[in-house]
Amino acid sequence: MILIIGAGLSGLLTAYRLKTARIPFKILEARSRIGGRIHTIQGLTPTPVEMGATWFNEVHQNLIHLLDELELESFEQYMNGTVLFQPAANSVAQSIQMPLQSPSYRITGGSSQLIDALFAKLDPEDVLLNKTATKISFGEDTVTVFANEAFEGKQVVLALPPKLWAKKITFEPDLPEELRAIAEETQTWMEDSIKAAVTYEAPFWQQENQSGALFSNSGPMTELYDHCNRERSTYALCGFMNTSYKTLNTEERKQAVVNQLCTVFGSKATEFTDYYECIWGQEEYTFTPADSLLFPHQNNGHPAFSKTYYNEKLIISSAESAREFAGYMDGAVWVGNSVAEKIINAKRNLEV
Repeated sequence: MILIIGAGLSGLLTAYRLKTARIPFKILEARSRIGGRIHTIQGLTPTPVEMGATWFNEVHQNLIHLLDELELESFEQYMNGTVLFQPAANSVAQSIQMPLQSPSYRITGGSSQLIDALFAKLDPEDVLLNKTATKISFGEDTVTVFANEAFEGKQVVLALPPKLWAKKITFEPDLPEELRAIAEETQTWMEDSIKAAVTYEAPFWQQENQSGALFSNSGPMTELYDHCNRERSTYALCGFMNTSYKTLNTEERKQAVVNQLCTVFGSKATEFTDYYECIWGQEEYTFTPADSLLFPHQNNGHPAFSKTYYNEKLIISSAESAREFAGYMDGAVWVGNSVAEKIINAKRNLEV
């Protein structure tokens, strides 16, 4: 039995590969939902908006191959029309010329379509929610994970950000000190981000030949993009908020965002149908404070994460551990495949 801690993209993909190879496993997920930092919300309006991982581009071949395998479609991020830049709060937005760059893409129906497709390949009883791992104990031939109850297996896969398991899980015997130090200083991608989305009954920006893209030095929204669905039949704007706004309450943040959009796009921006937000710094299963200031992607893809520990009974996963595009969806796919291959090959070698 392989115990996988975390039902995000890397954990679910590893599980899918193991099931195909007929290797038994259990996924232990602390949240009441699957997906981790992939989190698509669809509220009263049928507009899927991304509170987590959203975009990829043509260099992300690991993700693209997986989407093809699962027969999931994608579409190009809408960027037609004027792109706006707001140099200061309440200032008039200026049109800017975007530098030539490769297009970004989104998954049709939302990023959670990828999560749902992987979950559909598994037996639901093998994915256990509300199971918070607090202790991992290694024996001579077994490993026991304590997550509200005890689970015993042959190996454990840490499919969650390194800083989380280094700071929140007790290991018996203790983690190698060097590994713990590296993990505690590994930045978790998006851990202090705020995503916000505003939905509308019509894409007023498109009617004004605007792309919906906005960049701002001060915010509250520092990056904003058109977030309509592929068919362009549901309408939204979505992006990143200045993290200093996390000190406000939800209503204050919503009002600040609407006021900014009204300043930039005009009064039609006030005619929204829904407002959504996710403050990742308040997500206990994504964020835990670091002891020192970490720069973006610090220690992501570190060679220490590619090794196995405790006589090959501990394997490290999550997007931050990937050697390719660490921190991104593509990195999660790379490491999910890599970890599964490592387990499957080890089983084959034992059978020879």
